[in-house]
Amino acid sequence: MTAVLIACAHGTRFEEGRVVVRELLEVVRATAPAGVEVHEAYVDVHGPYVTDVVAAARKRTSDIVIVPLLLSTGYHTEVDLVEAAGGLPVAPALGPHPVLAEILADRVREAGAGAGDTVVLAAAGSTRPGAVVDVERMAELMAEAGVAGPVVTAYAAASDPRIPDAVDAARTAGQRTVAASYVLAPGHFSRVIEKAAADLTTAPIGADPRVATVVWERWRDARRAGTGAEATASVGAARGVLDALRALVSRARRRA
Repeated sequence: MTAVLIACAHGTRFEEGRVVVRELLEVVRATAPAGVEVHEAYVDVHGPYVTDVVAAARKRTSDIVIVPLLLSTGYHTEVDLVEAAGGLPVAPALGPHPVLAEILADRVREAGAGAGDTVVLAAAGSTRPGAVVDVERMAELMAEAGVAGPVVTAYAAASDPRIPDAVDAARTAGQRTVAASYVLAPGHFSRVIEKAAADLTTAPIGADPRVATVVWERWRDARRAGTGAEATASVGAARGVLDALRALVSRARRRA
């Protein structure tokens, strides 16, 4: 039976962002295990919308996993994708993950950051508390990945501190600032990060081949957990049927 990975990005009005997501999808497809198809989907802004992609995939197979091409927990991962999945496994967001921290650390070094610079991990932001926890963990992982200067977190929207405020605070302390763009592709949030006017700003994570390794790790783990849950449910249902049959037999014997 064919297996399907539905790679679901946020969606953007900016064509350059759509191009980058498709480039990443091509990398994911090129590294797919035999027998696994990769389907493109989006949760907002434009199609193909994840609900439609799920409905089409269900007509062909039940072996479906949704992997968010999103970097942190948020409303989309906790609500929208779960509803769209209709009981199918949904993997966690790609971050936090040591591989993403390595990519960000490489970008910071390539931008020319020094040991005395403050790195602002610039994330999109979310009203969900788990998103802040995820981004703070990413900051820790960046330090573990070898970023020399202090790493602070900031957000383009929804959460505090906002990116311009974090940049200004570092400058007030006399430090040069590096905005590490913790977004997947060019779009609205990458522009907000650029407008914060840090001394150095890295490009979005983009179609780095290492991201594909995280995508497949999330798929494997979610698929395994989903299969386990289905198997447990099936065993439980079978036991329930056996218990009911035993009860019927027992009552019949008592009547006899």
